[in-house]
Amino acid sequence: MLKGIPSILSPELLKILMEMGHGDEIVIGDGNFPAAALANRLVRCDGHGVPELLDAILALFPLDSFVEAPAALMEVVAGSEAGTPPIWATYTELVEKQEPTYNGIEYVERFAFYERAKSAYAIVATSESALYANIILKKGVIA
Repeated sequence: MLKGIPSILSPELLKILMEMGHGDEIVIGDGNFPAAALANRLVRCDGHGVPELLDAILALFPLDSFVEAPAALMEVVAGSEAGTPPIWATYTELVEKQEPTYNGIEYVERFAFYERAKSAYAIVATSESALYANIILKKGVIA
């Protein structure tokens, strides 16, 4: 354990966050996300939800301020009756809490999201049960 480091962040995840450079992306996937099939580097965070991990990661992880949207969510599939996932409001609150000047969140079509995830630096697999709870973060710099 270290002072000031959220205990939910494993040594493996901390190492990956430190290794990532400006412009690298990390995916935090919900329990339904095909993380193992898509990941170059897979970090298992079984038993945890996305919001608690997102909050802990954003406490240490600068978002890219040079792009239009440093965070991306998987769009709800057209024709689905899911509506707007309530968890998205939670994500917006968490991002705004840690990065008050961030540029926004983009919405990416499901299969385009999967393709983008394939090139991510790492994918974090969670036990999140909310639907459409996947998020991609693009790393920025410490000024």
